[in-house]
Amino acid sequence: MCLVIFAYRKHPRYPLLLAANRDEFHARPTAPARFWEEQPELLAGRDLEAGGTWMGITRAGRFAAITNFRDPARTAPGLRSRGELPLRFLLGSDAPGDCLRTISACDADYAGFNLLLGDSGSLWYYSNSLPVDERSPRQLGPGVYGLSNAHLDTPWPKIITGKARMRALLGGRVGHDRLGETVSDVALANETALHPLGLSAEMDRLLSAQFIITPTYGTRATTTLWLDGDGIASWRERSFDATGLATGAVTEQFEISR
Repeated sequence: MCLVIFAYRKHPRYPLLLAANRDEFHARPTAPARFWEEQPELLAGRDLEAGGTWMGITRAGRFAAITNFRDPARTAPGLRSRGELPLRFLLGSDAPGDCLRTISACDADYAGFNLLLGDSGSLWYYSNSLPVDERSPRQLGPGVYGLSNAHLDTPWPKIITGKARMRALLGGRVGHDRLGETVSDVALANETALHPLGLSAEMDRLLSAQFIITPTYGTRATTTLWLDGDGIASWRERSFDATGLATGAVTEQFEISR
């Protein structure tokens, strides 16, 4: 993922409300979200180049999402694919915090990342790009959060906009369309509000939008997810082409097994 906006334990009915965009090169082969044939408990998209995923949930309610950390000082690829990190948790049995502590011991094998892991009891965050003395798994309390290609809640314009829209949604009707609107803004940030990413000034501005449209790189999918107090998970992934037009959707709803 490249943008995740979520409300955790802030709505009386929905413990988790989330909207996320996956930005990627359009040429990179990808399979849309589905329950995996060889792992029928797992609902996730699949990177067909490296085999991992960027976001997924299991029938037991284990949830994971990862974003790249964009750092001009760290441009070399990691020894291992970041997409395997969500799978380590989703297909395992460790509690979120325990899994992150295990990952922290080998986090130098991966390029910069932000990782969210959760289950029915807790939601955690970890980044291998924080200063070493701050690099420990963090359990999240109730709140509205935003995550992109910097640390959690870094006030990029796309994060500020997304969190404001999510807060507004908390007071009204919840649905996939409304959740999707929290990450749908195609407007570019004002140049004075940009956080330089070590790219060209033009590319920095193109990547400042929530929903990115360019011929070669852009928002490939928007995923919306909620968990309700009755233990129901509802998921929708919409896929898009290089012009920003929707090309398909996958919707799944299921009861979380206890």
